[in-house]
Amino acid sequence: MSERLQKVLAAAGLGSRREMEAWIRAGRVQVNGKPAVIGQSVGPGDHIFVDGKPVRLHLAAKRMPRVLLYNKPEGEIVSRSDPQGRPSVFRHLPPLRTAKWLAVGRLDLNSSGLLLFTTSGELANRLMHPRYEVEREYAVRVMGRLTPEQTQQLREGVDIDGTPARFESIEDGGGEGANHWYHVVIREGRNREVRRMFEAVGLMVSRLIRVRYGSLRLPPRLKRGKFLELSRDEVAALLQEVGLGATSRPARPRPRLPESR
Repeated sequence: MSERLQKVLAAAGLGSRREMEAWIRAGRVQVNGKPAVIGQSVGPGDHIFVDGKPVRLHLAAKRMPRVLLYNKPEGEIVSRSDPQGRPSVFRHLPPLRTAKWLAVGRLDLNSSGLLLFTTSGELANRLMHPRYEVEREYAVRVMGRLTPEQTQQLREGVDIDGTPARFESIEDGGGEGANHWYHVVIREGRNREVRRMFEAVGLMVSRLIRVRYGSLRLPPRLKRGKFLELSRDEVAALLQEVGLGATSRPARPRPRLPESR
C-alpha cells in the first residue's frame, strides 16, 4: 500500500505535512536515489533519504503516534537549545530512536501547565492550526479585577498587533486581596496572547497556567516537570477528535482552579 510522501514523513514525526512539502521543494528528500517531488507516493519497498540520511518508514504510516502530557514549570523554554543556557522542556522527555518529539504550541518562559508533545507532525498541525479552532483553557491570576465593561470588551475582542483577539469564555475564579483568578478559553495560540489581552484592558497577569488543550486536561496529580504518556486508546480517541481517526471517548472532568496565595 502506497501513500503520499509528505504524509508519510509527517506521520514519522519529522514535522508537519506543510514542513515536509517545503523540504521536498528544497531538494532535501530523495526517494530511491532521485529527488522527491510533491505528491509522490511511496510504499514499504522505497528507500527514502532526508539530507542524505536514510529514514525508515516501512511502518510509519500505520504506526500509532505517541502523545505526552507534560506539566511545564515556570522557567523552562520550549526549545531544544538556548544561547542563554536556560533549561529546556525537552530534557525531561523520553528518548526516541527513529522520530522526534514535536511540541504542540508553546508556553512562554513565565507560564506553566499543560504542554503536549507528539511524534506525529500531522497531529501536531491539526492541534495547532487556527483552521481547526482547538480550544485552549487557562487559569489566569491578575492584579486587580475585571469590570463588567472590561469583561465585555475581552469577549467582543481587543486589538493585538492590528488583529482582533477575544476570549470564547471568561469565568470568575475568585481570590482575595490584590490577586484575582479567572478561567479563560481561546481558540488560537498567538505569542503571549492571553497576557497581551489582559494588558489591553489595563490588567497585568501575575500567573498563567494552561489547564486544557482540546479535550486533554492537565492531570491533577501530574507533578511539575513530569510527563504522562497517553494510552493507545486515548491516542486513537484524540486522532478521531481532530479528524484523523475513527474512535471516540468521553471528555474528562474539569479540574478546580488552584487556590490564590
